[in-house]
Amino acid sequence: MTDEQPTAHRVLQRVFGYDSFRGSQAEIIEQLVGGGDALVLMPTGGGKSLCYQIPALVRDGVGIVISPLIALMQDQVDALLAVGVRAGFLNSSQDFASRQRTERALLAGDLDLLYLAPERLRLPATLELLDRVHQQTRIALFAIDEAHCVSQWGHDFRPDYLELSALHRRWPDVPRIALTATATQATRAEIIERLDLRRARQFVASFDRPNIGYRIVAKDNPRRQLLDLISTEHAGDSGIVYCLSRASVEDTADLLSQKGIAALPYHAGLDAATRRDHQARFLREDGLIMVATIAFGMGIDKPDVRFVAHLDLPKSVEGYYQETGRAGRDGLPATAWLAYGLQDVVQQRRLINNGDGDAAYKRQQSAHLDAMLALCETVRCRRQQLLGYFGQQSDACGNCDTCLQPAESWDGTIAAQKVLSAVYRLHTQRRQHFGAGHIIDILTGSVTARVEQFQHQQLSVFGVGADLDAVAWRAVIRQLLAQGYLAVESDHGTLGLTARSREVLFDNTPVRLRRDPERKRPARTRSPKTVVDLPEQAVPLFERLRSWRAATARDQGIPAYVIFHDATLREIATRRPQDLTGLADISGVGEAKLARYGDQVLAALHEDG
Repeated sequence: MTDEQPTAHRVLQRVFGYDSFRGSQAEIIEQLVGGGDALVLMPTGGGKSLCYQIPALVRDGVGIVISPLIALMQDQVDALLAVGVRAGFLNSSQDFASRQRTERALLAGDLDLLYLAPERLRLPATLELLDRVHQQTRIALFAIDEAHCVSQWGHDFRPDYLELSALHRRWPDVPRIALTATATQATRAEIIERLDLRRARQFVASFDRPNIGYRIVAKDNPRRQLLDLISTEHAGDSGIVYCLSRASVEDTADLLSQKGIAALPYHAGLDAATRRDHQARFLREDGLIMVATIAFGMGIDKPDVRFVAHLDLPKSVEGYYQETGRAGRDGLPATAWLAYGLQDVVQQRRLINNGDGDAAYKRQQSAHLDAMLALCETVRCRRQQLLGYFGQQSDACGNCDTCLQPAESWDGTIAAQKVLSAVYRLHTQRRQHFGAGHIIDILTGSVTARVEQFQHQQLSVFGVGADLDAVAWRAVIRQLLAQGYLAVESDHGTLGLTARSREVLFDNTPVRLRRDPERKRPARTRSPKTVVDLPEQAVPLFERLRSWRAATARDQGIPAYVIFHDATLREIATRRPQDLTGLADISGVGEAKLARYGDQVLAALHEDG
């Protein structure tokens, strides 16, 4: 930066190429520039980065950004360099010479922003380096990104984050900003406590991502269902598919590849070089699908991810919200799709029961799961349920499956009593424990080999559930597990009764169940990425600009969105500026990008004369 004391709005215009701030960005930036602390809860794609990048450029000194995203720091720095911001990083991926170069630039005052992995703050050498920086050129601010990682009850806990309260003790005059896209009121309180942010001003934006359509479907051959989703709605789109296990990741990626769909696996069992390569390809290539465990995704800034699919049930609403939030960061329509079934509930209950941790930890994990199950089983607007979990009230959205095809509830008391009675009689009369499949055989009167082996056709409950088929009974048992009327007893997934079972069996407590609507196979549609709000004559220009951008990104080895986002290209194609002055008026075209790419953009735009 060359200004002596640039204003925040001037930095926004000249560096980032935007005319106005969004939401509470201006207030947050003013708080930081004035030397105050801030806690910011803002959804993915809401513009959190500008909330610390601009104050770092306005205040004297260098902004220090603490981020757990080592694998993505290079891309974050590349994006800043592209707009003329002097940025660097220090983490374990660098060799000694690279670290030395960065440290020299830092001490010389030649950096505006430095990205730092949290574990480096455990090293005395790093603390001493920052002491020297503060004495010589000043630390402008500390930004603690992904602040929910400090929550020991959370889904992304990082022990190194617990040490970050030391920042205020060591450098009390440096303002701090903690940012996250996912935090309940309880997590927010934990962030404040553990990071010593009691005096910080809190900024809580809406958690709503209205462009994302939420859909949760009954699991029925989920990989075939995934293929239907991709082929009918998202052919050629970038997407993320989440699976619970490494084996499922590999199998799903192989299946997609065999069907001619470009897909790559990502999980902790792959070597670091392969993970880096797959992540880089996903960021840089169009139309690629990443099949991954939850090890992938935090900090992914790819704006044109058109869908996020889950083939297994997430462990918490926070995790689900964060993972689905990686879709549609460009504001265009996107899909959050989850296939959910009985085995998901059994598996998650079993993982909690047999997992590490004390009773309090397991109760917390069960509470997380219960909230996720409530989201899956709700008959009201899916978005209302999701936002309500984060303490935000909303009207029905009209853009989720329960709004577009409402589910019904029904009186499932008698059905519940039949299931619980079968489990009760097996336990008390036979001292036997079985899983859902065997219980369903007994209820429907199916004479299988195991039924005959144990002579279960002699039980009084044999055949009492012939009024429902096996699919319907699986839905009943799934919901009884979700509501706590049944428990998972062992590694084998056998079912047992709970304290609440007696309420239904002996006290006739009514049970309301959800009737899964019949899902029609969706008609083949155009991919959302082609549904661009453009005049017809601007579409060829837009595609030409995208082709230029893709080639330029390949030549420079950076993601295409680092050059320009689609929104900027759409505005260029629509307004068709005739010269650099006109191009400078386009949102997202700052001074550095205008100087670097302006002539190329105009040439691509007007190559047909």
